[in-house]
Amino acid sequence: MKPVPSLWPEGLLLTYYGDDFTGSTDVMEAFTAAGVPTVLFLEMPRDGDLARFKDARCIGLAGQSRGKSPEWMRQELPVLFQRLKELGAPLLQYKVCSTFDSSPTVGSIGQAIDVGLQNLQSTWSPMVVGAPRLKRFQVFGHLFAADNGVVHRIDRHPTMSRHPVTPMLEADLRAHLAKQTPRRIALIDLAQIAEGQGQVQLDSSQGQDQPVIMIDIADERSQVEAGRLIWQNRGEGLFTASSSGLQYALTAFWRSEGQIPATPVLPVATSAPCIAIVSGSCSPMSGEQIQWARNHGFVTSRLDISSCLDLTRQQAEVTRLVDIAVTAIEQGASPLVFSAEGPDDPAVHSFDALATSANLSRSDASELVGYALAEIMRQVLDQTRIGRIVVAGGDSSGRVGGHLGLRALTVSAGLVPGVPLCRAWADDPLRDGLEVVFKGGQLGNADFYGLVRG
Repeated sequence: MKPVPSLWPEGLLLTYYGDDFTGSTDVMEAFTAAGVPTVLFLEMPRDGDLARFKDARCIGLAGQSRGKSPEWMRQELPVLFQRLKELGAPLLQYKVCSTFDSSPTVGSIGQAIDVGLQNLQSTWSPMVVGAPRLKRFQVFGHLFAADNGVVHRIDRHPTMSRHPVTPMLEADLRAHLAKQTPRRIALIDLAQIAEGQGQVQLDSSQGQDQPVIMIDIADERSQVEAGRLIWQNRGEGLFTASSSGLQYALTAFWRSEGQIPATPVLPVATSAPCIAIVSGSCSPMSGEQIQWARNHGFVTSRLDISSCLDLTRQQAEVTRLVDIAVTAIEQGASPLVFSAEGPDDPAVHSFDALATSANLSRSDASELVGYALAEIMRQVLDQTRIGRIVVAGGDSSGRVGGHLGLRALTVSAGLVPGVPLCRAWADDPLRDGLEVVFKGGQLGNADFYGLVRG
């Protein structure tokens, strides 16, 4: 393939489908901070929605495929990908988590790639996972991620190796992905990048079988080169399954070319009198954040799982927690409702048994817990003047965002890498302008909720 000029085309540069809500806002933050106007839709945008954001250079659609089956993907993703492709951007991204947690049966990245490459004539599909700003590094095909400042190989990561649904038991992403797709998988590694052989390796790896070509990223140099290889070899259009590392790579290259500002910057978030939080995450960091909040004046309340799974008791449990949250806000305190306090919480270990006793599948039980958290947040917003909320956990974020009737998000301010403060856009004037934070369970430090409150 002959490299194309680096200059930006008119219109959109990239469209993407996020496999969960928190990762979708991560992409939006990465581009917005670099000076690439981005809007994230929670439903497929209408014509009027697009007109409202006519200056956007990137449009995203937040999804929930990370928890779905390959059958669901084959049924739902083709239409969504086609609609995004019709917007005319040269790059169409299936946004994956930078921890790459997935499996052949749940959140299959390989299945999403196979669907995305249908009806495309491209001779390769780039994959970028490493994102140094998020402390994610891909080295000779192996993924590493930080936890509390310590970098671990992903199969030894204290959170991701113990993920309750899709634990990462393999650090070599080629081997991990090969269990999800028969497609050929190649790699442009750090040594080839350091030797200036990236383009040579790319040219030799492309083919009519549309291989996935991974690109190592561990530092600024490899990040710029990954961005260059993708942008200059985009041809008539590319489909890519990548983390927000793709955005960091593209903007690093565009910055090196002088096409965007040299220094990424986002406004600093102002303080709020109090905030409302619901957490459906069971990560260790989420547990630390709940403990910190409890010790610093937040009103923390546990959601009773067994009550949530019993439809005769669920509404009473929702009402109980709404009353606690509303009272806290009236007294100037910030309420936090959580379903688990870390991976060792008894609620996590007993969840499958509780679901079984309620004659529910695990997924149906999770849906009921997500609904309860979303309904609590809706009623709290309806009964107070709270203007800033936080939702922890990717699945929980998707359920809450949809339940509140939000249509789109844009970035208002920076908080921590990968977790921006967003401005919600909604048809309902009571929701329009709401400040929202959708947070991945493992992101942020222990004092994150204090940072959001300010």
